[in-house]
Amino acid sequence: MWLIDFLFGRKRKQAESQESQESGTDSGQAPGTRIAYSPDLIPQLKGDHQRLLEIFAMISEAFTNNDLAATSRLLEEFRGGILGHLLTENVRFYIYLEHALRQEDQESFNLIHHFRHEMDTIGKSVLAFFSKYQNIDKQPGLALSFGKDLENVGAILVERIRREEETLYPLYMPVY
Repeated sequence: MWLIDFLFGRKRKQAESQESQESGTDSGQAPGTRIAYSPDLIPQLKGDHQRLLEIFAMISEAFTNNDLAATSRLLEEFRGGILGHLLTENVRFYIYLEHALRQEDQESFNLIHHFRHEMDTIGKSVLAFFSKYQNIDKQPGLALSFGKDLENVGAILVERIRREEETLYPLYMPVY
């Protein structure tokens, strides 16, 4: 039985090595992961930020115009954008950097770890905001607190985006 496991494991490793060489990702993977560096990731994440800020502005405008149906629809679009962005950041960005920097640069590793946990907290708050206001068009009474809560969420997100782009994103580099 061990011979079959040995041979199967060896063939699988050879196939994986060949796949890595063919895809050109072998040297760019973070240690201990299959997550490779992607030169398009940071521009994609910054593009997400811009799109999220645009949607946020549209939500604010729709609410100011007392268009609760558009506000609700845009909130759902914003929620989907945030969730997609957070998923990409968690899988392709944070895991890559944590593994890439764990042994190389403990200070940067700690910074990334802090940012990631802070984002988890912010994410939970933003999702609670979406949950509370998802039916604002059907529950107009929610409009009384929506404006202030929207302003608070906006301030938190704008500050977080600024800090990510200035402090965190420059740490993303290929592993050699």
